[in-house]
Amino acid sequence: QVQLVESGGGLVQAGGSLRLSCAASGRTFSSYTMGWFRQAPGKEREFVARISWNNGMTYYADSVKGRFTISRDNAKNTVYLQMNSLKPEDTAVYYCAAGTILTITAGSPPYWGQGTQVTVSS
Repeated sequence: QVQLVESGGGLVQAGGSLRLSCAASGRTFSSYTMGWFRQAPGKEREFVARISWNNGMTYYADSVKGRFTISRDNAKNTVYLQMNSLKPEDTAVYYCAAGTILTITAGSPPYWGQGTQVTVSS
């Protein structure tokens, strides 16, 4: 069982930066692939980024590639999402998730955080 709590959301101007954190409870955090998803008003939830548990390999949605960086600290049971060059279209509720590469890719990981709001003003 894994419990996830996101933090770090807020209001930022276009071009600015934010860093989201996701603190996980549970002794097996290091064995999960971790992902970030987001959901904008009136839109479906979409994949943002993932990081594998064993070799730290990362994968990004095309819309954020080159601007966002996902990282993890297994010693602190925490995954991060550094977001730079933010755009108004990045406005969404951002969710942290834990699962396998397959479930993350399918958008159906078993564990989700409660979400944190990111608002980018133009």
